[in-house]
Amino acid sequence: MKKYLELVKFSHTIFSIPFILIGMIVASNGWFGFKLLILGILAAVTARNFAMAVNRYLDREFDAKNPRTANRPSVTGEVSEDEMLFFIILNAVLFIFIAYLINDLAFKLSIPILIILGGYSYFKRFSEFAHLILGLSLGLAPIAGVIAVSESIPCWSVFLAFGVMFWVAGFDILYSLQDIEFDKKEGLYSIPSRLGEKGALFISKLFHILAVIFWFLFVVYAKLGFLSYLAVIISAGMLYYEHKLIEKDYKNIPKAFFDVNGILGIIFLILIILDKV
Repeated sequence: MKKYLELVKFSHTIFSIPFILIGMIVASNGWFGFKLLILGILAAVTARNFAMAVNRYLDREFDAKNPRTANRPSVTGEVSEDEMLFFIILNAVLFIFIAYLINDLAFKLSIPILIILGGYSYFKRFSEFAHLILGLSLGLAPIAGVIAVSESIPCWSVFLAFGVMFWVAGFDILYSLQDIEFDKKEGLYSIPSRLGEKGALFISKLFHILAVIFWFLFVVYAKLGFLSYLAVIISAGMLYYEHKLIEKDYKNIPKAFFDVNGILGIIFLILIILDKV
């Protein structure tokens, strides 16, 4: 179990689950029931397991050459290629089955969602827009939560999703600064390897500004209260702090990536819950 948790960086699930729950809470105008809570979390976990395992499987040759990733279970042999393929198929089947249990729209969209989730690894081989594809993958999470509750896609959920997309794409650009020389050497596409450090920092800031704008529009169109506006303001402050932390020293990237962004999602969720109590 430990090697599989390390393979998919299970702790990073903290980025998507808060926004799935936010979508579900707002769509139901409060509590949506234990059944949907369990199914929603299981869908999030299996979808992310699928996406990360596909990424590790497809990138294993690149990861073996990169000192930062050379100790991943997919590289060291702790998880074999056959085991990874089985894990990918298992999580895809489970995700589709869980979507079937939720409702018809969730089931119909389950395979297209898996295609998007699995496509990220291919994009970085030919386009620096891979950051946005990763962002889109997580941006689908709140929409999936809304679909689970209401079997619809209201306008406010699209704004919430765009906010998540630009938030994730922005911090993925910052994370990619660690591999800028490696990406150049291997011909991989990333905004840092194509635009340099200054260009990457500028695009990341722009994406995070867009994230805050879309989250503000989400709050407005969902007709939420003061605490939800406060969530957006606090998120903006945390993203500002994240950029300052990284500009000070690139050694702070792992801390900024996991700690700041993980806490951001949790605070956002708590304030939405309090707003709906």
